[in-house]
Amino acid sequence: MRTSPIDVNSFWHNGFQVLPRIYSGEEIAQLRQAAYDSHGSGGDLLVNPRLRHVLTDGRLAEVASTLLGTSDIHYGGDSSFTINCTQRGFHKDNADRDDPAAPDWRGRYTQLRFGIYCQDHTRHTGGLNLRVGSHEVPNTVDGRNHYVKVRPGDLAVWSMRITHSGNGMLLKLPFAHYPLPSRQPRYPSWSVAPADGDRVAIFVHLGANDEHAQRYGDYLKTRSYIVDAWRQRPYDEESRHAASAAGLSLRDMPDEVIGDPAAGKNDAWAPIPY
Repeated sequence: MRTSPIDVNSFWHNGFQVLPRIYSGEEIAQLRQAAYDSHGSGGDLLVNPRLRHVLTDGRLAEVASTLLGTSDIHYGGDSSFTINCTQRGFHKDNADRDDPAAPDWRGRYTQLRFGIYCQDHTRHTGGLNLRVGSHEVPNTVDGRNHYVKVRPGDLAVWSMRITHSGNGMLLKLPFAHYPLPSRQPRYPSWSVAPADGDRVAIFVHLGANDEHAQRYGDYLKTRSYIVDAWRQRPYDEESRHAASAAGLSLRDMPDEVIGDPAAGKNDAWAPIPY
């Protein structure tokens, strides 16, 4: 296992951190191939034998434990891989996105998103754009835009309250000197940095096993895209054992939604009661 220094204070101040060289070049090549081989199998890495180890080999859990100050790390079925995803736009991932009185904005938010980008994004587009410090504001317009320049093998981790675009845009100079607006417009192709081949990315949610994790899971149960995926691929004993052996506190979301006709009614984000 490779390790990189984790600056806990910097993470909580800025809302994100990049840990260099967590994965070797060989591992990144294997992850790319595993994603290709898994094409069409949907999300939730826990039920994907080719990519399950990303969740269970301990690296993400170790980072989460260090940042959050707890060994009780929650996983609730929210992970995925993408190949050449075209979705773009700034958003937050947490349940309560624009209501400062809602539970997500009471105290420190303990839910994390991890991103493994399996190609270069120091000189290539398609990486992570985020608004620095926006994990402390319940809107998607405040905060200085920052394109996170990651190399293959780096691990990015950010607060799920931060405003970001997981498929961000890197502009060529001199355009790169100017911040992107809250909604990324169409730029002429010659102003955008080139892609580094196919864009393969892996995303995982982990967090403290607390009320924020519970609320995030309750919110996900309203979203059609992930509820449909859970219903199609419920956990088997191998999946549950793998999570337990890795020390993860597993919330069995597929089991919760299979018999719940009220789950998965929202195609887009909508606030949930509190």
